[in-house]
Amino acid sequence: MYKRQTEVVLRAAAQHGASRVLIASTSEVYGKQDKVPFREDDDAVLGSTSLHRWSYACAKMLDEFLALAWHRERGLGVTVMRFFNITGPRQSPAYGMVLPRFCQAAVHGGTIEVHGDGEQTRTFLHVADAISGILALAGCAEAVGRVVNVGGTEEVSMHALANAVRAAAGGGSITLVPYASAYPTGFEDMRRRVPDTTRLRQMTGWAPTRELRQIIADALLDARRTA
Repeated sequence: MYKRQTEVVLRAAAQHGASRVLIASTSEVYGKQDKVPFREDDDAVLGSTSLHRWSYACAKMLDEFLALAWHRERGLGVTVMRFFNITGPRQSPAYGMVLPRFCQAAVHGGTIEVHGDGEQTRTFLHVADAISGILALAGCAEAVGRVVNVGGTEEVSMHALANAVRAAAGGGSITLVPYASAYPTGFEDMRRRVPDTTRLRQMTGWAPTRELRQIIADALLDARRTA
């Protein structure tokens, strides 16, 4: 019988007496929630099942439900981490990864394509800071049985991000591309996606160490290295 991979991991962890299991989830589970910043206990607001983009959010929500059930019913030491736009060296521009895509266009003197009106906002967290957050949660007893946001603190619009990349790279141009031209029919985007990281900070003392300008500089360095 087919078993979800997450269930296989949870079952194996319980059978072998694992003390902690960290589950990687995503900010996508908040969906179209417009109450910003996103807090771990906020409601999820997803779109229609006819729009395939919500399938990823649904799959991750099922992972969360399953993991937390194993904690409640079996006492497994589970922590669910909801990641918000993690970026860093060697991140591929494929699959819509916005910062490396912007950086590659800029270092080649090409056109940075910003989808929609460019006013949608995100935060970015350097992978090194994400790793420090993961390690902090792994050693935090208070995080057992909890959902915890892991993300950056500087909210930036996609148009402002493109301008910052272009300025730091010293080249490139910017153009707005309608969603209808960039994605299949019926695509939906979230206007703002900003995490409340209070829970992570209070439980572990964690805080990001790299500002957005440093994250951009690191991404540009990586793009030049692979140019």
